[in-house]
Amino acid sequence: MAKYHFIAIGGIGMSGLAKYLLEDGHTVSGSDIADSKYVDKLREMGAEVSVGHSAGNVPEDAIVIKSTAIRDNNPEVIRAKELGLPIYHRSDLLKEIAERAQQEGKDGGKCFIGFSGTHGKTTTSGLASYVLDKAGLEPSFVDGGIIPELNTNAQHRGGKYFVAELDESDGTIVKYSPDILVINNLEEDHIDFYTNGMSDLVETFNCIVSQSKKVIANNDNEGIKLLKGDFITFGLNDADYTAKSINNETLEIYHHGELLTTVKIQLAGIHNVYNTLAVVAALNEAGVDVKQIAQLFYPFTGMGRRFQKVCEFDGIQVYDDYAHHPTEIKAALQAAASKFGKENVAAVFQPHRFTRLQALWSEFKMAFENSGRIIVTDVYAASEDPLEGVNSEKFASELPNSEYISGSMQEVAQKLKPTLKSGDVVVGLGAGTITNLGKELCR
Repeated sequence: MAKYHFIAIGGIGMSGLAKYLLEDGHTVSGSDIADSKYVDKLREMGAEVSVGHSAGNVPEDAIVIKSTAIRDNNPEVIRAKELGLPIYHRSDLLKEIAERAQQEGKDGGKCFIGFSGTHGKTTTSGLASYVLDKAGLEPSFVDGGIIPELNTNAQHRGGKYFVAELDESDGTIVKYSPDILVINNLEEDHIDFYTNGMSDLVETFNCIVSQSKKVIANNDNEGIKLLKGDFITFGLNDADYTAKSINNETLEIYHHGELLTTVKIQLAGIHNVYNTLAVVAALNEAGVDVKQIAQLFYPFTGMGRRFQKVCEFDGIQVYDDYAHHPTEIKAALQAAASKFGKENVAAVFQPHRFTRLQALWSEFKMAFENSGRIIVTDVYAASEDPLEGVNSEKFASELPNSEYISGSMQEVAQKLKPTLKSGDVVVGLGAGTITNLGKELCR
């Protein structure tokens, strides 16, 4: 068994990889800038985790794992190079794990199901992992969020399925060769990496498509129509897998025009109809008897930070959502409005990255129609330098019925709380520190 050292081990993606390795019998160490619930869990599982980045944290005989966010001047990267240690990007490790899984397990190797796309990959990978687990099929998985009902984002088991969320943000998705690739949708995003927009994104996805044994794609999405290949399709109209009859929580799912199964879900919003359809299609193509497991979809309440209720006080409900792209924000607020009424929804938006806000400025302005009140906080830079003329105050000034609140999330909560009233539903939106808003409001 190998020894691995993670730089910034506490992130949702890195912690999942570390958990998987620990359950697979490997030795894991790591560091992060602060303790967290993810770090605490890893320590419970046997990892040695240090707070703060220091050259002394690096073992002399480990494989070092880093993400795109870790720069070459990090003291642990410098030390690893001095020691001549192998340094893997986290995608290299996931590639290694996936390839190892495809060679192990029952009946000659696990079936690697990879979920991808601009939106929905965390929910679809989590839902597939959850259903397979509850069906007693002992899946292995590495997902991009916590599955609340399982209280984990990763596990290593002996069954024949390996599920993973495949991130396209930095182009590393081209490293994988899944048995089944699911593409939920494609839209322009991650402008900091895909500097030529959709053309770069399409080129990247064409690469992984060519490396996948079977591809399942959303036939209703315009971006996917730019890709090359023969796909198994899902959608609400003309597709191999369709949901022709949608009645509140009940979906009748058809395959080639014949009723395949009936599934009940409690996830709100049309985007979750697509998510459910994608998972049913993937599992069916993987050889799972979806008729026998249809009842397992309903208990799934969604992934952590996907329209997740954080708390309630004085008749005010607070939700947290990872949405940081206009399409994701529209979907989250549509779900909130359908459940609580538009007039009760207070959207608190923390823009994520200056480059994304600049590139999608007009699209963001059109994303908040299902909220009665809009609050915009300072941009979460995510290591980017500010861009002239791109800031939250200016954005809020161009967005009708919105207000700008500056400062830390603690300061935002302190200014916002006295203005709330019973019946309000606060929805925090963004991929940064906005996740702390609920904690601060509910103190």
